[in-house]
Amino acid sequence: MSILRPDHAVIASLINPNARVLDVGCGNGALLGWLRDHKQVDGRGIEIDQQQVHQAIAHGIPVIQGDVANDLPHYPDQSYDYVILSQALQAMADPVSVLNQLVRIGKQAIVSVPNFGHWKNRLQVALLGKMPVTRTLSYQWYDTPNIHFCTISDFVVLAEQLRITIEDRIVVDEAGHKGKFSGRGRWANLFGQQGVFLLRKA
Repeated sequence: MSILRPDHAVIASLINPNARVLDVGCGNGALLGWLRDHKQVDGRGIEIDQQQVHQAIAHGIPVIQGDVANDLPHYPDQSYDYVILSQALQAMADPVSVLNQLVRIGKQAIVSVPNFGHWKNRLQVALLGKMPVTRTLSYQWYDTPNIHFCTISDFVVLAEQLRITIEDRIVVDEAGHKGKFSGRGRWANLFGQQGVFLLRKA
């Protein structure tokens, strides 16, 4: 569990050593395992897929099986230093509620989202007339778990509407290169495969 995918590497760089971390939709716990081994965090995870939960537990990572929509409201306010949601917001039935829960539970929240506004996605729609399939958005339209496609700019606008403070905004390209951007990120929205945001409740 030593190799991190690009957005996980950015997320890990934002987390201080020895922090208390909750990873929401943590999959097999790869990020939590890296943070435990390299930053000595006190990490917990919640994941709906029981097979992924078993994989995490097999690596000694404390992950519980749970449904985000039902379980997050039971966590106390400010009970973690960081709450992470990586590449999962677009699969949530109620992303607004989930975002509000993240910044309530964590002193800071870190969210990564795939960018539907990337130029390759736009080109596939424009030239082929089909929903894009890329490394980041790898499903066909009929079997995708993603039910709320958004762009980097869409996410920034939503955070503004919810009065959530964006403390850091980072764009990641398909090669894993990262860069910071300001405002609603017109160029980041065009060339970034993913956006990573460090958030806190205003």
